[in-house]
Amino acid sequence: MSSKSMVEIKICGIKDLAAMDAALNARVNFVGLVFFPASPRAVTLVEAAKLAERARGRALVTALLVDADDALIGDIVAQVKPDLLQLHGKESAERVMALRARFGKPVMKAIAVECAEDLRSLAVYESVVDRILFDAKSPEDASRPGGHGRSFDWKLLSKVSRKKPIMLSGGLTPENVAEAIRIVCPDAVDVSSGVERSPGKKDPEKINAFAANVRATTTHILPENVS
Repeated sequence: MSSKSMVEIKICGIKDLAAMDAALNARVNFVGLVFFPASPRAVTLVEAAKLAERARGRALVTALLVDADDALIGDIVAQVKPDLLQLHGKESAERVMALRARFGKPVMKAIAVECAEDLRSLAVYESVVDRILFDAKSPEDASRPGGHGRSFDWKLLSKVSRKKPIMLSGGLTPENVAEAIRIVCPDAVDVSSGVERSPGKKDPEKINAFAANVRATTTHILPENVS
């Protein structure tokens, strides 16, 4: 992170217009729509298209996918017109390259982290993606690869390479995002369950608090990170 840019903010798992308006009013940079049926935040193509239209020109629309096939991705690209594809499954580097080539959309690959060994795959993906997202590894018996409110040891990222912009996710809340930013110095932070009243139900006050704390923390630490 440099003195030329603030930490960007992504609110993920938006399901309704009220939540979308809360995110947009908080002036976030990205809004995430989940296309994974097992998630309590999943949306249909029709719902997603309406939500994306609301955000157009105000925030970048991210489509969160979990090992999705080309047919589904094609429908999403055609009907929702996302600005970014977020791959949150076990997609290989070859799969990432194929999707970027076929659909012409920037791609962000999620890497699940629990220990230092999990970061080995970073080098494999950095050359084929536009962004990297670090998320906490889900429990072994989980039905989905994210959105559990779990965090990981952020210090594991203190020395990772920065060949591509990185986004930090996993267990972030209005209360701990400042500490996370100070430790990791990410280009962006991503929150879903941390700004909810219940799974899938966003809380506008928490969204506002999260965005305000990100901006306040970024402003505070920028002078210390001038290169």
